[in-house]
Amino acid sequence: MAETGAAPAPSTPSARSPLFRAEQFVWLTARVLEQRLFAYHFLNGGADPVETALDAYRNQDGGYGHALEPDLRGPVSQPLHTARALRVLDSIGRCGGQRVERVCRYLTSVSTADGALPAVHPSQRGYPAAPFVPIVDDPPSDLLATGPVVGLLHRNEVWHAWLFRATDFCWQAVEGMERSHPYEVQAAVAFLDAAPDRARAEAAAGRLGRLVREQRLAVLDPEHLDAWPVAPGYARGEHHFPHDYAPTPRSLARAWFTDDEMARSLDHLAAGQQDDGGWPVRWRQWAPAAALEARPAVTIDALHALRAHGRPIG
Repeated sequence: MAETGAAPAPSTPSARSPLFRAEQFVWLTARVLEQRLFAYHFLNGGADPVETALDAYRNQDGGYGHALEPDLRGPVSQPLHTARALRVLDSIGRCGGQRVERVCRYLTSVSTADGALPAVHPSQRGYPAAPFVPIVDDPPSDLLATGPVVGLLHRNEVWHAWLFRATDFCWQAVEGMERSHPYEVQAAVAFLDAAPDRARAEAAAGRLGRLVREQRLAVLDPEHLDAWPVAPGYARGEHHFPHDYAPTPRSLARAWFTDDEMARSLDHLAAGQQDDGGWPVRWRQWAPAAALEARPAVTIDALHALRAHGRPIG
């Protein structure tokens, strides 16, 4: 007897389209969460199965753990895991209500003295973690961890006491930035794209865009990668491109790049799909499981970026 309502209907794109090839890769390699996300975004799947899969990573303290962010292993809640959970909830329109109230209580409990988030809470010690993620007893506030969370909560009109000081921290960090690196800039953009003070955000984004171009933090000619530096501490070939900063045309970062520069960036992204249908992990790979679990999410992000910018995916 055929089951009803148990799974999304089979997709019907061309057998050689980027979407079809990515779908085969996801069914072959992805965790249940990324399978459900792919089905939701590209196969008319439901939001409830995504939430159910995400709940497996949630802890009693309101945070998320269990390697939701693959470079941090072990069961303990971490800000980076929780930021990933909020991105999932935002992408399915479920970033609100009691679940987010619990998240905000967790964020309050792990915040630094100035009300922001550390990149890694010391509770990670004793569990495997990527060597490029330092674990210290008294970690400082980190824009990379705080900016995307604050941005997501503002975009979803969440109001919680934790947001006030965390928002102030983000403004101070973004507006005081003199030198940076690509992931920090991406975190700043995630904050600015949703900050309530739009005039201030636009002014800060304009300054940040000039910094990105002056410090050559975005590859503007992918055919000559060797001419563009990689940030200190990054893996060889860990370049960033215009589409990394502006994954949708609505981002403030889109104004940093000409139409030709964005077109070359998207061409490079489309060409990056590998023979197995997935896109590669560009950052340093330190454990097989972490790299394998990261690739489906990277693949979903690539499809989102291409589609958002009007590129056909199938």
